[in-house]
Amino acid sequence: MNTSVVTLSAVNLRRNYQSHTVVRQVSVQLKRGEVLGLLGPNGAGKTTTLRMLAGNLAPSAGNIEICGIDLFEQPLAAKANLGYLPEIPPLYPEMTVDEYLLFAARLHQIDDKVIHSAVDNTKQQCGLRQRGKQLIATLSKGFQQRVGIAQAIIHSPAVIILDEPTVGLDPNQMREIRELIAELRTFSSVILSTHILSEVQSICDRVQIMHRGSVVLDQTLNELKRQQFDLEAMFSQLTQ
Repeated sequence: MNTSVVTLSAVNLRRNYQSHTVVRQVSVQLKRGEVLGLLGPNGAGKTTTLRMLAGNLAPSAGNIEICGIDLFEQPLAAKANLGYLPEIPPLYPEMTVDEYLLFAARLHQIDDKVIHSAVDNTKQQCGLRQRGKQLIATLSKGFQQRVGIAQAIIHSPAVIILDEPTVGLDPNQMREIRELIAELRTFSSVILSTHILSEVQSICDRVQIMHRGSVVLDQTLNELKRQQFDLEAMFSQLTQ
Protein backbone atom coordinates (compact mmCIF):
# COMPACT_ATOMS: atom_id res chain seq x y z
CA MET A 1 0.00 0.00 0.00
CA ASN A 2 1.33 3.41 -1.00
CA THR A 3 0.95 5.55 2.12
CA SER A 4 2.17 8.66 0.30
CA VAL A 5 -1.02 8.88 -1.81
CA VAL A 6 -3.18 11.85 -0.80
CA THR A 7 -6.79 10.70 -0.60
CA LEU A 8 -8.40 13.90 0.68
CA SER A 9 -7.33 17.50 0.30
CA ALA A 10 -9.39 20.41 1.61
CA VAL A 11 -8.03 23.95 1.46
CA ASN A 12 -9.20 27.06 3.29
CA LEU A 13 -12.76 25.92 4.00
CA ARG A 14 -15.13 28.54 5.32
CA ARG A 15 -18.80 28.30 6.19
CA ASN A 16 -21.02 31.26 6.97
CA TYR A 17 -24.55 31.27 8.30
CA GLN A 18 -25.80 34.72 7.38
CA SER A 19 -23.31 37.07 9.08
CA HIS A 20 -21.92 34.41 11.44
CA THR A 21 -18.81 32.42 10.44
CA VAL A 22 -18.82 28.95 12.01
CA VAL A 23 -15.80 27.51 10.14
CA ARG A 24 -12.88 29.64 8.96
CA GLN A 25 -9.73 28.79 6.97
CA VAL A 26 -9.79 25.05 7.77
CA SER A 27 -7.48 22.85 5.71
CA VAL A 28 -7.24 19.06 5.90
CA GLN A 29 -4.95 16.68 4.05
CA LEU A 30 -5.20 12.93 4.48
CA LYS A 31 -2.91 10.19 3.18
CA ARG A 32 -3.82 6.59 2.49
CA GLY A 33 -3.78 4.49 5.66
CA GLU A 34 -3.81 7.54 7.94
CA VAL A 35 -6.27 8.02 10.80
CA LEU A 36 -6.92 11.65 11.72
CA GLY A 37 -8.56 12.52 15.02
CA LEU A 38 -10.69 15.67 14.96
CA LEU A 39 -11.13 17.11 18.45
CA GLY A 40 -12.89 20.18 19.79
CA PRO A 41 -15.46 21.34 22.34
CA ASN A 42 -19.14 21.55 21.46
CA GLY A 43 -19.73 24.29 18.90
CA ALA A 44 -16.15 24.23 17.62
CA GLY A 45 -17.27 23.54 14.04
CA LYS A 46 -16.32 19.85 13.78
CA THR A 47 -19.62 18.53 12.45
CA THR A 48 -19.99 21.43 10.01
CA THR A 49 -16.49 20.68 8.71
CA LEU A 50 -17.26 16.98 8.31
CA ARG A 51 -20.50 17.74 6.50
CA MET A 52 -18.56 19.90 4.04
CA LEU A 53 -15.92 17.20 3.55
CA ALA A 54 -18.67 14.65 2.90
CA GLY A 55 -20.36 16.88 0.32
CA ASN A 56 -23.52 17.27 2.40
CA LEU A 57 -22.96 21.00 2.94
CA ALA A 58 -21.46 23.46 0.51
CA PRO A 59 -18.67 25.64 1.89
CA SER A 60 -18.90 29.40 1.56
CA ALA A 61 -15.30 29.31 0.33
CA GLY A 62 -12.51 26.81 -0.23
CA ASN A 63 -12.19 23.62 -2.26
CA ILE A 64 -12.20 19.87 -1.58
CA GLU A 65 -10.74 17.01 -3.61
CA ILE A 66 -11.34 13.32 -2.95
CA CYS A 67 -8.68 11.16 -4.61
CA GLY A 68 -7.85 14.11 -6.84
CA ILE A 69 -11.47 14.65 -7.94
CA ASP A 70 -13.09 18.00 -7.24
CA LEU A 71 -16.04 17.37 -4.92
CA PHE A 72 -18.13 20.21 -6.36
CA GLU A 73 -17.29 19.92 -10.04
CA GLN A 74 -17.69 16.11 -10.09
CA PRO A 75 -19.71 15.24 -6.96
CA LEU A 76 -20.80 11.73 -7.99
CA ALA A 77 -17.32 10.66 -9.02
CA ALA A 78 -15.77 12.13 -5.86
CA LYS A 79 -18.37 10.64 -3.51
CA ALA A 80 -17.81 7.20 -5.01
CA ASN A 81 -14.51 7.25 -3.08
CA LEU A 82 -16.11 8.42 0.16
CA GLY A 83 -17.93 6.77 3.07
CA TYR A 84 -19.71 8.82 5.72
CA LEU A 85 -21.23 8.02 9.09
CA PRO A 86 -22.96 11.11 10.52
CA GLU A 87 -23.45 11.54 14.24
CA ILE A 88 -26.97 10.10 13.93
CA PRO A 89 -26.62 6.96 11.73
CA PRO A 90 -28.90 7.05 8.65
CA LEU A 91 -30.69 3.80 9.49
CA TYR A 92 -34.13 2.46 8.59
CA PRO A 93 -35.27 0.59 11.73
CA GLU A 94 -38.02 -1.32 9.90
CA MET A 95 -35.44 -3.01 7.63
CA THR A 96 -33.36 -6.05 8.45
CA VAL A 97 -29.59 -5.65 8.43
CA ASP A 98 -29.37 -7.55 5.12
CA GLU A 99 -32.11 -5.46 3.50
CA TYR A 100 -30.49 -2.23 4.59
CA LEU A 101 -26.99 -3.16 3.47
CA LEU A 102 -28.29 -4.33 0.08
CA PHE A 103 -30.06 -0.98 -0.21
CA ALA A 104 -26.85 0.86 0.69
CA ALA A 105 -24.86 -1.23 -1.80
CA ARG A 106 -27.29 -0.36 -4.60
CA LEU A 107 -27.06 3.33 -3.70
CA HIS A 108 -23.30 3.01 -4.13
CA GLN A 109 -23.90 1.29 -7.50
CA ILE A 110 -22.09 -1.92 -6.60
CA ASP A 111 -22.38 -4.36 -9.49
CA ASP A 112 -25.14 -6.96 -9.11
CA LYS A 113 -22.61 -9.73 -9.73
CA VAL A 114 -20.71 -8.91 -6.55
CA ILE A 115 -23.34 -7.14 -4.44
CA HIS A 116 -24.11 -10.12 -2.19
CA SER A 117 -20.45 -10.87 -1.58
CA ALA A 118 -19.90 -7.17 -0.74
CA VAL A 119 -22.71 -7.38 1.84
CA ASP A 120 -21.32 -10.61 3.29
CA ASN A 121 -17.77 -9.26 3.48
CA THR A 122 -18.92 -6.07 5.16
CA LYS A 123 -21.01 -7.97 7.71
CA GLN A 124 -17.99 -10.12 8.50
CA GLN A 125 -15.76 -7.06 8.89
CA CYS A 126 -18.25 -5.25 11.14
CA GLY A 127 -19.16 -8.24 13.31
CA LEU A 128 -22.69 -8.50 11.89
CA ARG A 129 -22.52 -11.96 10.34
CA GLN A 130 -25.13 -13.38 12.73
CA ARG A 131 -27.40 -10.31 12.55
CA GLY A 132 -28.41 -10.27 8.88
CA LYS A 133 -32.04 -11.32 9.41
CA GLN A 134 -32.56 -9.12 12.46
CA LEU A 135 -34.57 -5.91 12.31
CA ILE A 136 -32.38 -2.86 12.88
CA ALA A 137 -34.92 -1.58 15.43
CA THR A 138 -34.20 -4.60 17.66
CA LEU A 139 -30.41 -4.14 17.68
CA SER A 140 -28.50 -2.62 20.59
CA LYS A 141 -27.02 0.84 20.07
CA GLY A 142 -23.59 -0.72 19.64
CA PHE A 143 -24.78 -2.97 16.83
CA GLN A 144 -26.70 -0.10 15.23
CA GLN A 145 -23.42 1.83 15.16
CA ARG A 146 -21.82 -1.17 13.45
CA VAL A 147 -24.56 -1.12 10.80
CA GLY A 148 -23.94 2.60 10.35
CA ILE A 149 -20.24 1.96 9.78
CA ALA A 150 -21.08 -0.94 7.47
CA GLN A 151 -23.10 1.28 5.14
CA ALA A 152 -20.17 3.72 5.04
CA ILE A 153 -17.59 1.11 4.04
CA ILE A 154 -19.56 -1.36 1.91
CA HIS A 155 -18.15 0.08 -1.33
CA SER A 156 -14.54 0.04 0.01
CA PRO A 157 -14.07 3.82 -0.17
CA ALA A 158 -10.65 5.46 -0.04
CA VAL A 159 -11.85 7.97 2.59
CA ILE A 160 -14.09 7.20 5.57
CA ILE A 161 -15.54 9.98 7.73
CA LEU A 162 -16.91 8.98 11.15
CA ASP A 163 -18.68 11.59 13.29
CA GLU A 164 -18.80 10.50 16.96
CA PRO A 165 -19.05 6.75 16.19
CA THR A 166 -18.73 5.69 19.86
CA VAL A 167 -21.09 8.22 21.47
CA GLY A 168 -23.45 6.59 23.96
CA LEU A 169 -21.74 3.20 23.88
CA ASP A 170 -20.62 1.19 26.89
CA PRO A 171 -16.87 0.53 27.38
CA ASN A 172 -16.95 -2.89 25.70
CA GLN A 173 -18.83 -1.55 22.67
CA MET A 174 -16.42 1.39 22.47
CA ARG A 175 -13.44 -0.94 22.44
CA GLU A 176 -14.98 -3.05 19.66
CA ILE A 177 -15.69 0.01 17.50
CA ARG A 178 -12.12 1.26 18.07
CA GLU A 179 -10.75 -2.10 16.95
CA LEU A 180 -12.91 -1.91 13.83
CA ILE A 181 -11.68 1.61 13.05
CA ALA A 182 -8.09 0.42 13.43
CA GLU A 183 -8.80 -2.29 10.84
CA LEU A 184 -10.27 0.20 8.36
CA ARG A 185 -6.90 1.87 7.91
CA THR A 186 -5.64 -1.20 6.05
CA PHE A 187 -7.53 -0.05 2.93
CA SER A 188 -8.74 3.49 3.67
CA SER A 189 -7.97 6.82 5.26
CA VAL A 190 -10.17 7.67 8.24
CA ILE A 191 -11.30 10.91 9.85
CA LEU A 192 -12.60 10.31 13.36
CA SER A 193 -14.46 13.09 15.15
CA THR A 194 -14.71 12.50 18.88
CA HIS A 195 -14.79 14.11 22.31
CA ILE A 196 -12.81 11.22 23.79
CA LEU A 197 -9.08 11.97 24.00
CA SER A 198 -8.15 8.36 24.73
CA GLU A 199 -9.67 7.29 21.40
CA VAL A 200 -7.41 9.67 19.53
CA GLN A 201 -4.37 8.56 21.50
CA SER A 202 -5.08 4.86 20.93
CA ILE A 203 -5.91 4.73 17.20
CA CYS A 204 -4.99 8.00 15.46
CA ASP A 205 -1.78 9.01 13.69
CA ARG A 206 -2.52 12.72 13.72
CA VAL A 207 -4.75 15.10 15.63
CA GLN A 208 -6.41 18.37 14.70
CA ILE A 209 -8.03 20.44 17.44
CA MET A 210 -10.72 22.94 16.46
CA HIS A 211 -11.87 25.90 18.53
CA ARG A 212 -14.36 28.57 17.50
CA GLY A 213 -14.32 27.42 13.90
CA SER A 214 -10.54 27.34 13.41
CA VAL A 215 -7.85 24.66 13.62
CA VAL A 216 -5.66 25.55 16.59
CA LEU A 217 -3.47 22.41 16.50
CA ASP A 218 -2.44 20.06 13.68
CA GLN A 219 0.19 17.60 14.83
CA THR A 220 1.14 13.94 14.65
CA LEU A 221 0.78 11.91 17.83
CA ASN A 222 4.41 10.81 17.52
CA GLU A 223 5.56 14.42 17.44
CA LEU A 224 3.48 15.25 20.51
CA LYS A 225 4.98 12.27 22.33
CA ARG A 226 8.50 13.22 21.24
CA GLN A 227 8.00 16.71 22.61
CA GLN A 228 6.42 15.21 25.75
CA PHE A 229 3.23 17.21 25.31
CA ASP A 230 0.16 15.96 27.16
CA LEU A 231 -2.83 15.92 24.79
CA GLU A 232 -5.37 16.60 27.53
CA ALA A 233 -3.40 19.57 28.83
CA MET A 234 -2.96 20.96 25.31
CA PHE A 235 -6.66 20.54 24.58
CA SER A 236 -7.58 22.46 27.72
CA GLN A 237 -5.04 25.19 27.02
CA LEU A 238 -6.09 25.68 23.38
CA THR A 239 -9.86 25.60 23.88
CA GLN A 240 -10.31 27.73 26.98
